[in-house]
Amino acid sequence: MFKFLFITCDEATMICDKSQYNEASLFEKIQLNIHFLRCGICRLYTKQNNKMSDLFRMKATDCQKEKPCLSDIDKAALKQKLENSKA
Repeated sequence: MFKFLFITCDEATMICDKSQYNEASLFEKIQLNIHFLRCGICRLYTKQNNKMSDLFRMKATDCQKEKPCLSDIDKAALKQKLENSKA
């Protein structure tokens, strides 16, 4: 009767990925939630996928805050090695 609402697991993972970046339409999100009612594996995939994305987002934020610079001691040691390699 409502076969257009039922999707395969491959379609569900594709919609999950699109939904994660706010690219999925409302109809696709409805299809995904209906699929979740009968497929625990896709539910788990979505949960793990969201968790990984959150972790990567947090790490990216941390990396943007850091300024990768050498300490003065490391700079002096590097300079010394360069001078020694020239001789």
